[in-house]
Amino acid sequence: MKILVVEDNLSLLESIRDFLSDEFEVDTASDGDDGLFYAQQGIYDAIVLDVMLPGMDGFEIVQQIRKEKVATPVLFLTAKDSLEDRVKGLEYGGDDYLVKPFQSPELKARLRALLRRSGALGIDQGVRYREIEMTGKENDVVVKGQPIKLTLKQYELLEYLIQNQGKILTREQIFDRIWGFDSDTTIVIVEVFIHHLRKKLEPFHYHKDIQTVRGIGYMLKQQEE
Repeated sequence: MKILVVEDNLSLLESIRDFLSDEFEVDTASDGDDGLFYAQQGIYDAIVLDVMLPGMDGFEIVQQIRKEKVATPVLFLTAKDSLEDRVKGLEYGGDDYLVKPFQSPELKARLRALLRRSGALGIDQGVRYREIEMTGKENDVVVKGQPIKLTLKQYELLEYLIQNQGKILTREQIFDRIWGFDSDTTIVIVEVFIHHLRKKLEPFHYHKDIQTVRGIGYMLKQQEE
């Protein structure tokens, strides 16, 4: 699971990142402009977003990404506790609201609830596609009742495809999600790993479900008979 945290209080930002990092991969931004850029990529499972930020505020960020059809769940953080602000945040496209100061376990609980509602996190913390099960325990994958071995990046790639089954993912989205903006490798690595993942799934006849969308990227979808 990949989470974006946008917060201008650097000590709080570091604290949130450290607390969430035991369970999630966390990217951070400390101002509205960077926060918007990261959020626009559509590579995150959820966004923890402060309302009061330098540059664009949290409300403006959510309005913009919703206009761009980025549906990532957003949890607002704010020092404001007025009903008007809570309603405003939800009407602009936010999904939940947490008032500062807050306890870290509550932040994680609300975040996990958002992930469950969005389908990114199952009740059992695993993900499933047809007869492919990913339990979330030590990168275990079971296909048609048989365990298969995947590398960490292969596992993350398959998980991302399953979480977005039926949706087109661009090569850029996959690269940024799995390898990150600051990776030393190039976007060609996406095609290489798609090829390797298809080979792992071929004995189970699932390799053709990873469909190439020419000139754009890939989509996980059952092949029509």
